[in-house]
Amino acid sequence: MPLLVQKTVASGSQKPNRMRKFGLALILLATLTACSTPSGSETNGAAQPSGPGYYTVQKGDTLSSIARKFRLSNRDIISWNKLSDPNDIKVDQVLRVAPEGARAGSKTTPPRSVGNNAATAAAGAASDEKDSVDWAWPASGQSASGLGQGKKGIDIFGQPGQPVLAAAAGKVMYSGSGIRGYGNLVIVKHNSNLLSIYAHNKTIVVKEGQMVGKGQKIAEMGKSDSNSVKLYFEIRRQGKPVDPSRYLPSR
Repeated sequence: MPLLVQKTVASGSQKPNRMRKFGLALILLATLTACSTPSGSETNGAAQPSGPGYYTVQKGDTLSSIARKFRLSNRDIISWNKLSDPNDIKVDQVLRVAPEGARAGSKTTPPRSVGNNAATAAAGAASDEKDSVDWAWPASGQSASGLGQGKKGIDIFGQPGQPVLAAAAGKVMYSGSGIRGYGNLVIVKHNSNLLSIYAHNKTIVVKEGQMVGKGQKIAEMGKSDSNSVKLYFEIRRQGKPVDPSRYLPSR
């Protein structure tokens, strides 16, 4: 489904606001990543510490996975690195994983395990991200996967006005109809890596910036920019669509 911005007619101060909203939606759909601005103990232009007691963040790492790796609590890492946003850690960021003065080879040294390899680490990171969000189906009705048919999400068929629910708790990042092919669209951000997309709605009942809970009504099912009444649902991880069946519970 192409992401093309519709042409709109606006004047005065409304035009910049609308274009800014459209741009935000495109950025969220296409380029959301877990990396943004350095935080914590990282400083611009300064040499980063290394050696025993420090760890360099790798792709796929989360705060929880690093804490488990070094047998620490999340609170320890947050405190030692003065992290203002625990969900916003960066690839190549150096984190302190031992208190100041700790000796090399202390309990914070990662334990070795037989068969530990890159594939296992990657699978663990994906599991961490999945488990950190409590998912539910966004609507009742018959579903059909669009995977392998030029789409990455699922269609859930229902009745006009049927409730569309937030699949997990998060913040509404976009609410509007500025992206061609998606109709009335809602985008909810759940953490630094994951967001969900709800398209073709008849009516949207939430606003941008609003916090929503899992199972909260965010829209009503419709067929805007569609030839049938349905909800088109996507989950995106670091800006890329993923198979929703990996995240949603069985039903």
